[in-house]
Amino acid sequence: MDTDAQLSERDRSPAPDQGPEHRSRSARFLAALAGLRFRPVTLFAICLAFLLLLSAFVVQPFLIPSSSMENTLKIGDRVLVNKLAYRFGGEPRRGDVIVFDGTGSFVHRESEENPVAGLLRGAGAALGLARPADTDYVKRVIGIGGDRVTCCDKRGRIEVNGKPVMEGYVYPGNAPSSVPFDIVVPQGKLWVMGDHRARSRDSRDHLGEAGGGTVPVDKVIGRADWISWPFSRWTGIDRPPAFDAVPAPAGPHG
Repeated sequence: MDTDAQLSERDRSPAPDQGPEHRSRSARFLAALAGLRFRPVTLFAICLAFLLLLSAFVVQPFLIPSSSMENTLKIGDRVLVNKLAYRFGGEPRRGDVIVFDGTGSFVHRESEENPVAGLLRGAGAALGLARPADTDYVKRVIGIGGDRVTCCDKRGRIEVNGKPVMEGYVYPGNAPSSVPFDIVVPQGKLWVMGDHRARSRDSRDHLGEAGGGTVPVDKVIGRADWISWPFSRWTGIDRPPAFDAVPAPAGPHG
């Protein structure tokens, strides 16, 4: 038989048997993978790590600790904070409900929390199971960089860039503000207020402090987009139309 015929016959031959030893190793590997599927501790650790990563970078549950945003948000509500809302060039808009770190704007003291307790509380807060840090706040954006925000006009309404804002989300019976103010929001900063104006410590309470009560945009953790708990209050948090008619800031010489 010539060489070409021999090669052709070899090409047509089936793959050699891998043998019982190789099959045994494969079976042991598959059995090990299957075994992982039924180990509760391993599953719990994987799920916990996934949830913490999701909370750190994408969406974080946030437990509402106070009445400052009633009736929009109530004590004990869990809201889902969209951490990607402003990640790729987006900026907070008037009317957004945001969660932010108030360090340097609303809080000017060092935390006295025990480091270990802080770590455990932080993990619980990241899953929406514990109160957030004392430096984290949830408020509504009223003015953005360049806006002139004043209170109040003759009818008791807040004005933004000279336009009265009809704030239908304010807690029933509350005035838009009992504190008069007139501020031009610096670029890169936000003027924020709670919806329950009579019970909210917000930008108005920090006018005489560093930053004038405004919050740096880079301290915003994310936008509250959804009430996820309790199920009876499961709903989206929409941006209200109250600011639709507000004109753009007049500029540095306006």
